[in-house]
Amino acid sequence: MIIDGKEIQKSKLIEYKKKIGNLTKTLKLVVIQVGNDEASSVYVKNKTTACKKVGIEVDNIKYESITEKKLIETIESLNNDSTVTGILVQLPLPKEIDENNVINSIDPLKDVDGLTTINIGKLFTSERGLVPCTAKGIMEILNNTNTELEGKHSVIVGRSRLVGLPLIKLLLNENATVTVCHSKTKDLKETTKTADVLIVAVGQKHLITEEYVKEGAIVIDVGINRIDGHLYGDCDYNNIKGKCQAITPVPGGVGPLTITMLIDNIIEAYNLQNH
Repeated sequence: MIIDGKEIQKSKLIEYKKKIGNLTKTLKLVVIQVGNDEASSVYVKNKTTACKKVGIEVDNIKYESITEKKLIETIESLNNDSTVTGILVQLPLPKEIDENNVINSIDPLKDVDGLTTINIGKLFTSERGLVPCTAKGIMEILNNTNTELEGKHSVIVGRSRLVGLPLIKLLLNENATVTVCHSKTKDLKETTKTADVLIVAVGQKHLITEEYVKEGAIVIDVGINRIDGHLYGDCDYNNIKGKCQAITPVPGGVGPLTITMLIDNIIEAYNLQNH
């Protein structure tokens, strides 16, 4: 089975449009982008389009360059603006800016990427907060495909704050047995071959081939590798698809759900702010 993220997104967007239509207040997202990273510009455009589809206002603030101090001042003024529901700083930021400082200057109640230390902490202590969008999107895919996670072995390849780390807790919440692999893991293949659910998020073209995959596994490919104008996943899709029960393609798998969960987080931010 090929998991079509766009199809799942379609039905979720209809649901969100209804929800947002019933609110008394307009939801507003502010996206801040620094520099001219081509991939970032594509992501910002896709996020803006999806938000507008469901009735969320979007303000895009773009700086060619800016100091860290000025960027944080901009964020603080948005924190204090009651018309702003969510703030998103498009990553990566230029090397001279400390991403941690910038992200942690966002009010945790408006942190719709779910990346502030407070929101990551809330996730791990099972408190209500905003959860990173890609990790949440992966759970939505697994839920949508009726994947039984309880007691199943889930292997995550990659330990980023965006995907790997939050997934550990989200999968544990569903009573899965979780193993995390990364660049220093010895015998990666031996571990991934035992996975009922294999989630790969490392940013390395076709790292995972069929000999890394157990027969009948569910494979979620989070990788997006742009090479010579083409997009490739971390998994060799054509090589693996005959062996697994279900697989996400790249593009069109996890990507649409990441954007969908951004909208979910904007609605949740509104609920938290008006609690």
